[in-house]
Amino acid sequence: MPIFDTAAALDSSMPRPLGLSAPQPGVFDAQSAPDNSVNVAVFAPDLDRVEVVFQAPGEPWQSHILSNTEDGVHFGLVNGMPPGTRYGFRAAPGEGGLPLSIPAVDLDDDGGQPLLLDPYGRAVDQRGEFLTSVHVDTGFDWGEDHPPRTPMRTSVIYEAHVRGQTMLHPDIPEHLRGTYAGMAHPVMIQHLTELGITAVQLLPIHFHLDESHLQDLGMTNYWGYNTAAFFAPHAAYATEAARNAGPHAVQDELKGMIKLLHAAGIEVILDVVYNHTAEAGPDGPALSFRGLAETRYYRHDAHGRYLDTTGCGNTLDFSDPVVVDLALDSLRYWVNDFHVDGFRFDLAVTLCRDASNTFDPQHPFLQAIAEDPVLSGVKLIAEPWDVGYGGWQTGRFPQGWSDWNDHFRDGVRSFWLSDRAAMEAGGQGGSVASLAELMAGSANLFASSGRTRLASVNFVTAHDGFTLKDLVSYDRKHNEANGEQNRDGHGDNRSYNHGVEGRSENEAIVAARALSVRNLMATLLLSFGVPMITAGDEIGRTQQGNNNAYCQDNPTAWLDWSRTQEANAMFRTTRELVRLRRWFLRHQPESFPGSANDSSLQWFDDKGKKMTPARWNDPNVRSVQLLMGHEDSEIRGLISVNGSNQDVKMVLPEILSESGIGKRMFELRFTTSVLHERRKGALVASGERDILQANTINIYRT
Repeated sequence: MPIFDTAAALDSSMPRPLGLSAPQPGVFDAQSAPDNSVNVAVFAPDLDRVEVVFQAPGEPWQSHILSNTEDGVHFGLVNGMPPGTRYGFRAAPGEGGLPLSIPAVDLDDDGGQPLLLDPYGRAVDQRGEFLTSVHVDTGFDWGEDHPPRTPMRTSVIYEAHVRGQTMLHPDIPEHLRGTYAGMAHPVMIQHLTELGITAVQLLPIHFHLDESHLQDLGMTNYWGYNTAAFFAPHAAYATEAARNAGPHAVQDELKGMIKLLHAAGIEVILDVVYNHTAEAGPDGPALSFRGLAETRYYRHDAHGRYLDTTGCGNTLDFSDPVVVDLALDSLRYWVNDFHVDGFRFDLAVTLCRDASNTFDPQHPFLQAIAEDPVLSGVKLIAEPWDVGYGGWQTGRFPQGWSDWNDHFRDGVRSFWLSDRAAMEAGGQGGSVASLAELMAGSANLFASSGRTRLASVNFVTAHDGFTLKDLVSYDRKHNEANGEQNRDGHGDNRSYNHGVEGRSENEAIVAARALSVRNLMATLLLSFGVPMITAGDEIGRTQQGNNNAYCQDNPTAWLDWSRTQEANAMFRTTRELVRLRRWFLRHQPESFPGSANDSSLQWFDDKGKKMTPARWNDPNVRSVQLLMGHEDSEIRGLISVNGSNQDVKMVLPEILSESGIGKRMFELRFTTSVLHERRKGALVASGERDILQANTINIYRT
């Protein structure tokens, strides 16, 4: 029985349950009751009796036994818990005539973790190792705020870390750097809007903790994929002033950030981690879920041992309705109370495993979201894999979802980097066919799920792995600073250092790397699907070869805002490509490219002839041309790719003018070659030749 059903059965004259959304309209809010009464409810079937231990502002600690129990939910009316009250749960003494409310004189703020966090708590107070939930008044003046509702077809996603984004920005006041407020500072909003970003996808901002092995090394979990509370924002990302003012001020700062980003037309997508919790493996600490309902929240095998499909020690059991309800309630809370525009689900396959631990594209969790009037209207992005059996499910999520397309990442890297390295070493690269499929939006990959090219979230880099600059500068990962003897992080990076490992002053190598970066960014931003840029790639950020900087809360992982000549050039390139993408789509019907067909996507070889199966399958063919645009559109675009190490005389496809007489002219809008500024605007008639330099892309319009 879902927790909501139990809560709904309570007397409607009671105040709102602390830690749960209102079970039905019209129940009293906590501050409406003169004695600050709160209805406390917690799912704890593992405990015979539960007491809530709480400390109102300026008051001593008190304890109240929750005397009512139904279907594993312990609940009761508790007096004296105004907003700002810290609280937690623990097993109550056994039967014996104890009064419901007694002083909790044995509690010590510095004495470890004697209390269990509320799984539905809206805030967490952290004092050393002592954690408590906090009752928070969540009111906020949203004014005229409304979600931008940017269509997926025109979305450009920017994956960023709240802290790392602004820690080193010289134009943001120091007290705002690394905070929610810093993320919404006018300087940062100007950077995002000038770049053409439509959505920021923030690495986890749910309250999270550091793993014990990192604490032993004096490090932190910088990325934050170790959630301890799914309804509470991470207070450490708020300004010092907000933290000192309390949880309500922290929430206000986060909501203010979202409100300001919305005002600039930028959506906010949260990276959420519902696949595991910070309680680690079976020997880990009992912080909340483990102490309340260990056998219900976590997945076990037939022998009672933990089943781990996350690589983090535990796995939340989404075959249990209680876990599904927890995730759904959390998601609704972030949409309703924080006006969040969407979610990227970490290790999303884990959330869709049934009782047999098998991925189910019709899982109740997915069906519930599809039927939910709140959640079905926001962006839903799956990281479509986990580390369990059958864990790679790219392309199999249902309609309404988009997938991180790892095929795009790997294929684009291979074509422009590892293939090039092989060819320059005297070997052979791969056919252009794989790149063409990716540029066309991986339509075949998503067809079986009934989805279009817009289900593909394309990316070349992400928080996990090399940065764009490091992809072209390192053949090997360099993660020694992580304290794991360089054993962590991916080994299959498909990168190419262009002859020298790491930093180089050799002008030829610097130029070759810059060309490869432009090719990667151009392929990303001009392919069908939804592009995702990793923060800092637009200004040439490096992590010095570290491809797993999850524990590097320092300049290694922070964005370097030193606007060098190289950084400025990369920013201009990225901005121009985003504008080209936006301009082209503006001249196409709204159904395009989801409805793109053979007439709107046409492939030609270097002779200007239609590609044949023989040409597609020839590994020596490293050039291709894509003529794209809806048949009813006056504007067509042409992307010419030369992935060989030799210049190619490319014959542009023959198409008639609008009058049907004579040839149309192609205008060169962009080239990744060093000749861009000199050649931009050049006109070439269809059927005529243009020279594509080795390893370059040309973009034309008709």
